[in-house]
Amino acid sequence: MAELCSLTCVPCQGGVPSLTGAEIAPLLEQLDGWEVVELHHLSKKHTFPDFVTALAFVNEIGAVAEEQGHHPDMYLTWGKVGIDIWTHKIDGLTESDFILAAKIDALPR
Repeated sequence: MAELCSLTCVPCQGGVPSLTGAEIAPLLEQLDGWEVVELHHLSKKHTFPDFVTALAFVNEIGAVAEEQGHHPDMYLTWGKVGIDIWTHKIDGLTESDFILAAKIDALPR
């Protein structure tokens, strides 16, 4: 994870192919608990003891997303946060998706 976490997300201009399964596998190995869904997006769920702690985590993710210029879809409910990441311009996965996931993994919980 340290290697991905030290990189910066690169804005996608579109027109590039999404990553293949073979390209995804070594990147996924560097993450903690993320799932690749239909070779389309990364997904992970977190649990928390209450709403306030979950909301604080969402806000921390938001700060990282703004810094990187790459924004995940997040779902907040009482004590739960779901995160889905993909590159919308190409409707698939790029290396930047894995970089953002690694940065989220590095956040204190």
